[in-house]
Amino acid sequence: MLEIRQQYTFYGILLYVASTIFVLYLAMGQPEVEIWNGLFWMIQLFVCVNAVAKSFLQEGRGRMLYFYSIAGAKDFLLAKLLFNALLMIVMTLASWLLFQLLLGNAVQNALKFVAIACFGGFGLSLVFTFLSAVAARAQQNAAIMAILGFPLIIPQLLLLMKLSNIAFSDIIQGSLLQIILFLAALDLLIIILAVILFPFLWKD
Repeated sequence: MLEIRQQYTFYGILLYVASTIFVLYLAMGQPEVEIWNGLFWMIQLFVCVNAVAKSFLQEGRGRMLYFYSIAGAKDFLLAKLLFNALLMIVMTLASWLLFQLLLGNAVQNALKFVAIACFGGFGLSLVFTFLSAVAARAQQNAAIMAILGFPLIIPQLLLLMKLSNIAFSDIIQGSLLQIILFLAALDLLIIILAVILFPFLWKD
């Protein structure tokens, strides 16, 4: 409820998405399929960094003490994961609509692409929420986010771009199921690690 009340954050992120895509439209017009796909996922990465990665970093010490007094570590973490996942899915849908409007309709199967994009946005939000929780308790927040985030995010983005290619053609890739299962397993692993490790940070 506190997150929802901070509507300026939501509208600020939405403005960032709209302005960034509009600048891409002015610079590139309607790009080719591969560039369209790459730009979409790069936008999702930057949106996730600006929207989700700050979820713990922006919490003051007083508010964290208040949360500590009314909720358990797992409840608080799962609430953060759920809210950030929903926020990222909304931002993903908004980005897709703006891409369709300004950069052209490069997707042949819109339903598949939307499903993959929401799945990918959900996974990115989990990773950055977990990293934000860890970095919030460290002295070098930016450095921790960069060091921990790079080896986790880059492989995930590459797999998501490869997975989303199926929405641009009628050819079904043979490794499709393996990619989906791997990404789902990675998301589950992030949730398990966060639930196990966050209570130790919570007590600190």
